Amino acid sequence: MPIKERRTKILLLLFLIPSLSAEALAKADVNFDFIEITPTLQKIFDLSLNQKTKGTLSGMMKEGSIEKSNQQSVVSDQQQTDQIKTDNRLLKTENRYRLTEKGYRALCLEFPFFRFVKEEWDGRWRVISYEIPETKREIRDRFRREMRGWGLGPWHRSFWLTPHPIIENLKNLVYGREEEKYIQAFESTHVFGDLNLLVEKVWRKSELDKKYRELFKKWHTILSAGKTNEQKMKEIIGSYVEILRLDPGLPESLIGKKWIGFEAFSIFKEVRGILLK
Repeated sequence: MPIKERRTKILLLLFLIPSLSAEALAKADVNFDFIEITPTLQKIFDLSLNQKTKGTLSGMMKEGSIEKSNQQSVVSDQQQTDQIKTDNRLLKTENRYRLTEKGYRALCLEFPFFRFVKEEWDGRWRVISYEIPETKREIRDRFRREMRGWGLGPWHRSFWLTPHPIIENLKNLVYGREEEKYIQAFESTHVFGDLNLLVEKVWRKSELDKKYRELFKKWHTILSAGKTNEQKMKEIIGSYVEILRLDPGLPESLIGKKWIGFEAFSIFKEVRGILLK
């Protein structure tokens, strides 16, 4: 897994791994049902339900990014996790969590592709301009890192463009900080010009297309290898996350229904259904 932060791993797990219940499968492709963080999923996402991870889960529940199921089940004497003695039976609270809307929006700031597979674009562009002096390079580089997952693309010198609704996030990010005085932000609709040329210029769509095609070849190699389903799923997700870091998450109405990124998401769900059944 090319991600080290526990919080991000948990958000990804709860988004990418849906409930396999008949009821959940009958719903839309994106749903926030409770997911059990099984030993298999822990291995796939490089997670361990140790004290640090439990602390992270507790913090995420307090802030409202995830919710935990209150469902309990009878377990054997050998199981030691979250047990309480009631009526001479051992019970455990299942490690079942689900993503909330707040958690989903936090995930979209890391991986903007996920936003428009669930939501419709409002048709508005966000333009950010910043000219932070070279003498403030450290501040400028930090600011760019913090906006990495916002789907921003370089339009012109010091002007960045995105279809994602990130103005409030920008305000919260820079409020009271030194870089605030160097930043201007705008919202607008597109009036005139070739949008296809704009998308290619700003986000280099053709280069990203090539990376997705390379990903498909890599997936084919992984699936053809003599490994366990668990190992294959781990490699599939790891390679997918790497390209999702690069995808600006442009909406279908802008990039087209046949965009290869949407195809990759469909293929991923098919592979997931096979390897995790």
